[in-house]
Amino acid sequence: MKNLLLSILFFVGLLSQAQQKADLIIYNGKIATMQKQNEFVQAIAIKDGIILDTGTEKNILSVYKSSETKLIDAKGKTVIPGLNDSHMHVIREGLNYNAELRWDGVKTLKRAMEMLKEQAARTPDGVWIKVIGGWNEFQFEEKRQPTIDEINAAVPDKPVFITYLYGKAFLNKKGIEVLGYTKDTKYEGSLLEQDANGNLTGLMYAKETPKAIYMTMGLTTKLSPEERVNSSIQYNHELNRFGLTSVIDAAGGSQNFPADYVTSLELAKQNKLSLRISYYLFAQQKGKELQDYEKWVATTQINKNDNLIVANGYVEEGAGENIVASAADFENFLEPRIVLSDEMEKDLEPIIRLLAKNKWPFRLHATYGESIDRMLNVFEKVNKEIPFNGLRWFFDHAETITPSELERVKKLGGGIAVQFRMYYQGELYNKLYGAPKTQLPPIKKMLELGIPVGAGTDATRISTFNPWMSLHWLLTGITIGGMQFWPKDQILDKFTALQLYTSGSAWFSGEEKDKGKLVKGMYADLAILSDDYFSLKPDDIRKIESVLTVVNGKIVYASAEYKALSPEIPAVIPDWSPVKYFGGYQK
Repeated sequence: MKNLLLSILFFVGLLSQAQQKADLIIYNGKIATMQKQNEFVQAIAIKDGIILDTGTEKNILSVYKSSETKLIDAKGKTVIPGLNDSHMHVIREGLNYNAELRWDGVKTLKRAMEMLKEQAARTPDGVWIKVIGGWNEFQFEEKRQPTIDEINAAVPDKPVFITYLYGKAFLNKKGIEVLGYTKDTKYEGSLLEQDANGNLTGLMYAKETPKAIYMTMGLTTKLSPEERVNSSIQYNHELNRFGLTSVIDAAGGSQNFPADYVTSLELAKQNKLSLRISYYLFAQQKGKELQDYEKWVATTQINKNDNLIVANGYVEEGAGENIVASAADFENFLEPRIVLSDEMEKDLEPIIRLLAKNKWPFRLHATYGESIDRMLNVFEKVNKEIPFNGLRWFFDHAETITPSELERVKKLGGGIAVQFRMYYQGELYNKLYGAPKTQLPPIKKMLELGIPVGAGTDATRISTFNPWMSLHWLLTGITIGGMQFWPKDQILDKFTALQLYTSGSAWFSGEEKDKGKLVKGMYADLAILSDDYFSLKPDDIRKIESVLTVVNGKIVYASAEYKALSPEIPAVIPDWSPVKYFGGYQK
């Protein structure tokens, strides 16, 4: 009787399998499941945005293929789960991408300045030419930044604004004139440099805060609502080009909720969003942060899909990246560490208590161990009164977090979202503090302790959005300028590095059971790569792109031999947009 029952169950299973025919099958691939190291399959079957099964090409085709199934021959190429950036400012950059000239990937200062001049020639009068992050001097062969005189010579008649990391910006003479800035123009915590005669040179420096840089940025050209929609489509498509299928938006300065989220919400409602986007909410007004969070906790729902991400998922709303202004652990390795305000604990505690009481996830920007110690004191105090008990919370960045602080994070059930900011600032850190004796941030130690870790870029105002540059950092510990910043014995292996960019990052939006691996039942988010990540030398990882990106079982990006499968996206607007002529990341 028992054998008969097992036989019936077996045949019922086969029948059920037979009825589940795939919408899409990718076969003849080197498909990394990322369930365990060195596990590869030949084929994957997908239906309704979910992985039906993986296995041998023969088995998958025989069981799941129908006359309606789309078949894609991977031609032996490597297939990986879609990449997931656990900390990017994707919504904000989407609103601005079409208005920016990107120097990401440019190899020489000479070419960067040529691009600036070329863009100025096609930019209408009254429109700003802007380079907002994603570069530093160490990527250039010349190993130097442009001078303000070179910028003025290249573009004498139109306003130019160029930011360098979070610590410095360049404003040409025309830009100073358009803004009406004078020697009397002041911004708290920032310096507008003057020459011997008291005239502004055009160089701006963040000292205690980047307020001058951020406020000036806000005075430059903004895209129209129609252009913002187009810009977001273009930026998301550019991320798909590198195999990104998910992004967790960390909000940020001047990113107001809900006003600045409308564009992405509208794209989602029109089924034009090519990324899964989870987001956090960032209070904008100093001294009024608690009121914002009280309002949001009362009026918005966490774990709720408001169409901001593709179907079969949810948005994990929460608090952060900065929760209160007094806890802004400003990272600027052009200057010594800023000591947080004495008011920080008093400001932070009631908000953490509110979030813990309502089981609201939160993330907190923290660069230095000295700041993290004080933040943990607040968390531990609240936890004694209102136990976190599985509350999803984490630090962002944590470059100089200490071993004892990591133990405290682990005890409180927290995670750490790490980025490759030192890829761009390692030389600056080294100049201020000397060569580190351990990995910064200490990712290996985090993993040893079992702390959830997710990888990302923090793009775009410091670093590039190209995830393969971040993976190069994880695999080498070498800066963009070629300096060995991490001790060589602290670098990660390829499986671990990719895991941080897939299932590791999924934890930070509460989706670790839904995505990040190519196994049955998980989201059908994946990328066919231009080159084999697993066999390439680490330095060659930087050249990888996706030749076919799939989100929710749908093709969102295709190039090279798959170009005919690429979905149409609208032409770039406005006509003068740098993206129309240069694109985003420069090959």
